[in-house]
This record gives sequence, structure tokens and C-alpha cells, in this order.
Amino acid sequence: MVSWLKRLLTLALIITLGWSLWIFLQLHQMRSANPEMSAFMQQASENNPKVRLKQQWVNYSRISSHLKRAVIAAEDAAFVNHSGFDWQGIQLALEKNLEKGRIAAGGSTISQQLAKNLFLSADRSFIRKAEETLITIMMETTLSKQRILELYLNYAEWGKGIYGAEAAARHHYGVSADRLTSWQAARLASILPNPRYYDGNRTDWMYEKTDIIINRMSKVRIPK
Repeated sequence: MVSWLKRLLTLALIITLGWSLWIFLQLHQMRSANPEMSAFMQQASENNPKVRLKQQWVNYSRISSHLKRAVIAAEDAAFVNHSGFDWQGIQLALEKNLEKGRIAAGGSTISQQLAKNLFLSADRSFIRKAEETLITIMMETTLSKQRILELYLNYAEWGKGIYGAEAAARHHYGVSADRLTSWQAARLASILPNPRYYDGNRTDWMYEKTDIIINRMSKVRIPK
């Protein structure tokens, strides 16, 4: 029994180390190469083959600074300063969830969201969260903040089959990603938590959140 358990643990360790090495090599390649597709895009394509995915890579310099500021203001105000995890944000999210009695806030940073989008799934479990945590640590030690934000903005979902800043700007406003105004950028940032629902669906909360983001944009730093 002890021998069998020892073999099982050894196998699990080998699999974990192999998976971690594969992730690290993928991240190392992403320092200069762009992934063809994220895990979320792959899953969306498999789940609904009739939906044509729209995504066009644009370099960091060709994305409006308004959108960079809006996304950081909406999703992760401490992005430039933290090392992958915003512990104050996590604590506030826990307090909010306890107050609401449900999962009302996640507290995930841009780095954590990118780790999930590129490699994992939307499933919620302790194992998936552990995987996300490990990938985030490797990502923060491998990629610069500018590169992390560049990847995030190019693979974030902004509607039904709409991925990345360029496709989002053209889909929602008929302009390129570098021509977005501050209001348009704030509006795009406001729909990130539930992009498929807000694709064509406008609510009072959306307008309120857009105003909140605009007011916060001038206070955040963006990677240079």
C-alpha cells in the first residue's frame, strides 16, 4: 500500500513538473512571439463552431493609451506595482463576497486573468486556481509588465467571438484600436467582466461604470 502510494505521488510530481516546464517554455517564447490562439478562444471555437472568431494582433504602441488606462483602472489599479497578486484587492473581494453571500467579486489581477485566458478555462475549482497562481508567478518573473498588458489587450474577450483590442474597437465603434477616445475606452473596459452579455445590451449600470472608470483613468500608471 505504501509502495503504491509512493509511486502515485511520484507520478503526480513528474506530471506537475512536466506541465510547469511546458508552461514556462511557452511563456519564455511569448517574450517575443505571439500565440496564435488563447485557451479561451480555442474553447469558444470548439463549443460553438458556427461563431467566427475575430482577432487581429496589434502592437502595444498601436493601442490607444486611453484603453490601457481604462482597463487598468477597471480591472487592476495596482497592476504596475504588484508582482502578480493584489492582496488588498483580494481582501476587499472576500469581504464583498461575504457581505453579499455569493461570489460578487473575484479580485483577480490582469496577470491572473491573462494566465487563465491563455492556458486554462473558465471553470472554478481549487485545482484551477492553483494552476492559475503558479502560471501567474512564472509569468511575472518571465515577462515585463508592458508585455503582459500587451498580451492581455490582444486576447481579452470583448463580445461574441470578439477578441483583442483591435477587433473590439472595430466591432463596437468602427475605428482602429489606436483611435479610441477616452469615453469609448472606458466603455470597452466596463464590459470586460461579462462581454457576451453586454455585446449589444446596454444598461444603466454600464453608463455608471463608464463614468467611474473615466474618473479613475487619470490616476493610474501604464507600463512604458
